[in-house]
Amino acid sequence: MSKRYVGLDVHKNYLVAAAVGTNQELVMKPVKIASIDFETWIDKHLTAEDEVVIEAMSGAWVIHDLLINRVARVVVAHPYHVKLIAASMIKTDKRDAITLAKLLAANIIPDVWVPPKHVRELRSLIYHRNNLVHRRAAAKNRLHGICLQFRIIVPEGVITFKPEYWNNLNLPAVEKLRARHISDEIHLLTQEIQESEELISQMSAQSPWVEDVPFLLQLPGIGILTAMTILSSIGDIGRFPSSKHLASYAGLCSRIHFSGNTFKTGGITKQGRGELRYAMIEAAWNAIKYSPFWSRRYEQLARRMDNQKAATAIARMLLVVIWNVLTKREVDRAADFNMVGKSILIWGWKNRLATSLGMKPAEFAGKQLTTLGVKLEKIRYCSRVYPLPVPDG
Repeated sequence: MSKRYVGLDVHKNYLVAAAVGTNQELVMKPVKIASIDFETWIDKHLTAEDEVVIEAMSGAWVIHDLLINRVARVVVAHPYHVKLIAASMIKTDKRDAITLAKLLAANIIPDVWVPPKHVRELRSLIYHRNNLVHRRAAAKNRLHGICLQFRIIVPEGVITFKPEYWNNLNLPAVEKLRARHISDEIHLLTQEIQESEELISQMSAQSPWVEDVPFLLQLPGIGILTAMTILSSIGDIGRFPSSKHLASYAGLCSRIHFSGNTFKTGGITKQGRGELRYAMIEAAWNAIKYSPFWSRRYEQLARRMDNQKAATAIARMLLVVIWNVLTKREVDRAADFNMVGKSILIWGWKNRLATSLGMKPAEFAGKQLTTLGVKLEKIRYCSRVYPLPVPDG
């Protein structure tokens, strides 16, 4: 059988498959396949010589994994870029499958990187944790709305941790029930967030993440949750030839219009991984607040642009630093070593990570600082001094 290029248009409960030959002639008419029968269909109709393309979407990795050991090549296409190449006034499932197959045969599919299993797992966990945080914030807002409606001033901490408080308030029965249920929901979500963060902490001390986490924690404004979000978004730093490619991936590059004698720049593109962009903006504000170096850079920028744009510029600069330290495996030139030690110490404290590994926090910090290449005898934190163990050799 001659080589075929198979396009798959994937939907929730079914897929549409079509194939073309090397000259883009139709060799398999579009066929609709129920999702539950797809694996059986693969074994019956696809061969080890076929190349297959699917669009990146929810569930695409499951389909990719089903195909990867059964066909010659699996390409996951970037849906936005495919749309730009093959925009059509008439759009049907059959046409989409044929279009994907023809683009693959012509070797002009704009593909995306397929993350390995450990990257997918971390991305899924971080997405789940962020979703829980958003749900808790929404629940707190609903409870604050009840308080505002009935002019109730709630003591600090009660909204999250004391569901029984609401039974003793002079509220209508319906609102009292609502308040208690919402408070119960907040309490449950808080526990689930804690469980998620504990697992993220455990994963941060496991390979391959543990090799990169210290290089991010040395940077101001980056804690363990932000570091793991950044690493899960990047996946493999080696796939970015330069810091510009990484900034573009995060959507932190400026829009450019250059045509004829016209040259204009605009805001950032916001094309790329949103969670990486948001993590970098948050890290930038923290770095501005706690680092004299980044605070000075921000003040210089804020003189000629508004505050948000200045913070976004700092986020892009931080991302450039991240590319350099992860690629070159080096200590940041602007690093304050005692601050680095404190960040590593907090990493060991958070969710009792060091204890779970059978180490004291100072011992854990000393080990990670040795990996980073930072030599410290002690870490000053608040009013305490933590002596670090002398590394072997």
